[in-house]
Amino acid sequence: MSEPNRELADFLRRARAQIDPARAGLPADGRIRRVPGLRREEVALLAGVSTDYYTRLEQGRRITPTTGVVDAIARALDLDAAGRVHLGRLVGRPATGPARRSVPVQRLRPGVHQLLDSLAGLPALVLGHRSDVLASNWMANALFADFAAMPATQRNYARWMFLGEEPRTLFADWESQARAAVESLRLEVGNNPGDRAGHALVEELSSESAEFRHWWREHRVLQRTHGAKRLRHPVAGELTVEYETLTLPGDPDQTLYVYTTEPGSPSREAMSLLASWSMPGRTTRPR
Repeated sequence: MSEPNRELADFLRRARAQIDPARAGLPADGRIRRVPGLRREEVALLAGVSTDYYTRLEQGRRITPTTGVVDAIARALDLDAAGRVHLGRLVGRPATGPARRSVPVQRLRPGVHQLLDSLAGLPALVLGHRSDVLASNWMANALFADFAAMPATQRNYARWMFLGEEPRTLFADWESQARAAVESLRLEVGNNPGDRAGHALVEELSSESAEFRHWWREHRVLQRTHGAKRLRHPVAGELTVEYETLTLPGDPDQTLYVYTTEPGSPSREAMSLLASWSMPGRTTRPR
């Protein structure tokens, strides 16, 4: 018998446990619920498949549902777009071809470095595979950490979030930001199951951080496109920054993050203070 798809089994069980039966539109049947979330037969009912079929799928059996069935299960589990893509990859629908043994080393075009340098007063950085920090401008280094001073092998956003000295005091909402980093990494690793460096990073963080280990086991995925971060900066004080992400044309695996503040707000004043205090320098470039 082939090895079960444990990633798929874990993902479906945890997604099912997070659904509120009342909000799912299921009628009360009078039975006592001994575990949170939906029962397997309820997911099957909502998805329009047999309980036996869904049970085999949740057990990680090597079956490949049709695209329609994947969509129906995603709706039944109330998955967002990132969760739907992750589910599709786990079941092999759509087919993604043979798993890659490794992810190639990423390099930024010179024009991207010039773009980062030109964003005067705006923190900006570029993340690549497994949240590696490929480049950051002087304002991002002043706002978060001096990524240029880190060894190239440690210049990773998720690793910094959990193992760095600054994040737990820098982020007023550290738990929220750290969970988001885990969920983004989970999506990335799921999309590149053959990436040895990605699995090595997960093993390192799981070994060194109890929080990472716990949240990784929750099997949640998230694709960050925008949001906000609340900081307690040692120089600028308390401020909230909002970020937008842009995928670089021609390099879909590289994402530009730009951080801004609301005009006329105390956060804008704090950012201006940080800009005047910081000395512009070179962008972080992988060695």
